[in-house]
Amino acid sequence: MLKNKVAVITGSSRGIGAAIARRLAENGARVVVNYTASRDQGQKVVADILAAGGKAMLARADVTVKSEVEGMIRAAEAELGPIDILVNNANMSFPVVPFTEYRWEDFERKLTNEMKASFFTCQAVVPGMIERRGGVIVNVSSGLSRVPGPGFIAHSSAKSALDAFSKSLALELGPHGIRVNVVAPGLTLTDATSRMPKQAHEASKAHTPLRRIAEPDDIAGAVLFCCSEQARFVTGVYLPVSGGSQMT
Repeated sequence: MLKNKVAVITGSSRGIGAAIARRLAENGARVVVNYTASRDQGQKVVADILAAGGKAMLARADVTVKSEVEGMIRAAEAELGPIDILVNNANMSFPVVPFTEYRWEDFERKLTNEMKASFFTCQAVVPGMIERRGGVIVNVSSGLSRVPGPGFIAHSSAKSALDAFSKSLALELGPHGIRVNVVAPGLTLTDATSRMPKQAHEASKAHTPLRRIAEPDDIAGAVLFCCSEQARFVTGVYLPVSGGSQMT
């Protein structure tokens, strides 16, 4: 589905990002596996892709730093070719506390880093996409951008901003043949969520029509669809991947 396409997936050394990198590579894409601190995990993702006959490279970059993003894109283009697909998946950490206990500095950091991580990567790849009259951007948001949860005010606000950013990009870049969509996971089984209380997982299952929690590969499948020609007339869409718990 993605033969000869070059895809950059930020935050792809583990969890959802790693699943996306593997799925796009399985479908023919040459993949850039990005990490900030988890080099060993990122190298394993690359090794798995190469062992399966795919093509991939490892690229360290803090995607909240413009110069590092630009360096990563230059290196990727030199090794793999022009960027056709960008998946903004990098996670920006944040405290989970009630609003009355939130410090402005923590709230601001989450919002700023969330937007930097997509703003800088998009600005690095969009000029080339415009020149070639085509490209795909997928921004990984969260169901919490539409249905907030206690303690997640910074995350919900930041992902809501990302949703609006994505719609604006879809509008501006559509005439250049560039599609921009949002994939919004619900609760997904990753390293981070594995530490949640079992009761929280069970409660989520009970309120999900499909009666289970998402796995990273469920999210990867939705991203693959958005990146493929099967979605060639789909842009500006917010796609919940939540087993039906978030129906629009």
